[in-house]
Amino acid sequence: MLSVMPKGADPSWVPDEVRLYLAHTEHGTSIRALARAAGCHASTVMRQIRRYEQRRDDPLIDHALRRLGALGVGRTAPDQQTGGSMEHTTFEGATPAPSDAQIDKEARRILRRLAEPGACLAIASGMENAVVVREGADGQTVRTAIVQRTVAEAMALRNWISATAMGKIARYHLTGTGRAALKRLLAESGERTEAVAPAEGRVRYGLPESPLVALARRREKDGSPFLDEPLLAAGERLREDFELAQMGTRGTQNWEQIVVQGAPVAKGDPTSTGPEGARLRVASALGELGPGLGDVVLRCCCQLEGMETVERRMGWAARSGKIVLRIALQRLRRHYDETEGRWSPLIG
Repeated sequence: MLSVMPKGADPSWVPDEVRLYLAHTEHGTSIRALARAAGCHASTVMRQIRRYEQRRDDPLIDHALRRLGALGVGRTAPDQQTGGSMEHTTFEGATPAPSDAQIDKEARRILRRLAEPGACLAIASGMENAVVVREGADGQTVRTAIVQRTVAEAMALRNWISATAMGKIARYHLTGTGRAALKRLLAESGERTEAVAPAEGRVRYGLPESPLVALARRREKDGSPFLDEPLLAAGERLREDFELAQMGTRGTQNWEQIVVQGAPVAKGDPTSTGPEGARLRVASALGELGPGLGDVVLRCCCQLEGMETVERRMGWAARSGKIVLRIALQRLRRHYDETEGRWSPLIG
């Protein structure tokens, strides 16, 4: 990959090939000038530029390139004599690009969800957010995460996700590059991708499967799933809100205390789509379930502890935890039906 364009104030996550493409197509820097700065043949730069031109049929790629071009990315062109650069300019009215820290934080959450079996990222034209959904064994889809459009665009530009269906709703799947990025990000954050994290004594499942999904795959003697889709959807809905709540600017939330003492009086709008609204919804659900039921959904659905670890922590008999979890999910589903209806807040 060529490394020609000075990054300046641009986020470092923007690939160098994108800077080349925008320098030429948006800001008029000649291919020969770019090639001289890189010390390579002009045909090499041309191939890099054509590669992104051919990807503009992808709606996330096309919108990302237009957004970054409006922000002035690629405008710092190499000076042919001094090797300096033109002044970086950001155009008014352009939506800011996500920061490097935001990309890394969101990627750990979203790429992990996309690594689950049957998962894809879907986004409709004109929507500000994308969703991650997973298809169950019965063909029903469960929404597992929400991601800002600008973050999804960055993931597409970095080839972490790839479009597999176009139309009014575009669908994307995790690529090999995305899996490698997820492993790197988890390692950098101190998380383990193996089954056990000894420092905490907590059993964690690998990237492809959460404890809840593993239990949902189990069958009763009559062949029916141990957890049906409505119960699985309730648990995933809680996890989605839990992960969104963690993105807020507040300090560490003591969820265990909420389970014991109940949710405090809400000071905010629990129907909002931001971290604060998610925090209120999680607190309301855990407070409603109370000790025991609230503990098991918090540990299994949100903190991804395995059933054996939950049973040991709670002092329960072996193989009893999954029964308690199923009862908790039934109560959780009823809570959602009574307080929020079938669907969580809209994402548009």
